[in-house]
Amino acid sequence: MNPKTLPTLFPHIRLFGKVDESMLSEFLRQQAALRSDEPVVFELSTSGGDADIGRRIAQELRLWQEKDHQEVFFFGKTYVFSAGITIMSAVPPSHRFLTADCELLIHERKMQKTLTLEGALRGCKAVVMDALAQIESGQRLEREGFATLVNGTRLSVADLKKKVFHQEWYLTAQEAVEIGLVAATV
Repeated sequence: MNPKTLPTLFPHIRLFGKVDESMLSEFLRQQAALRSDEPVVFELSTSGGDADIGRRIAQELRLWQEKDHQEVFFFGKTYVFSAGITIMSAVPPSHRFLTADCELLIHERKMQKTLTLEGALRGCKAVVMDALAQIESGQRLEREGFATLVNGTRLSVADLKKKVFHQEWYLTAQEAVEIGLVAATV
């Protein structure tokens, strides 16, 4: 798909802050209030947050594009980190735009969990196995998310993994354009 131009600098949906339940609620509110047959510009500035809430917003954007045939443009302003990248990946690279000052942060999926092993060994093993299942599920979701993010870009999943498995990957807007992760800067 050839890169397009951003249809307007006045986004139809504007989200900023932490990716959490309140952001999801605000997204759904703005989406429901929007009545437009023209292309929609979706603006995001975020330091990241809940990966699964990011997946939920991304899924809404995908369904909106695929089922309702709504043309959606992503417009990242100043910073799009972590779960914000998951949201951005729901829009094709030809429809992704960033302000020139925007920084992106891509990293591995993270988890924070404390395990307490106490009691019968079979009970302890069950706790460990549940945590392992959660890790494996997270790694599967990470692989799928990375594949979606790089689809249609000059970046391969293997190259992305080399970057993020070494350290968190901060990209400038211009670097994102150069590898085809986004169409252009504004």
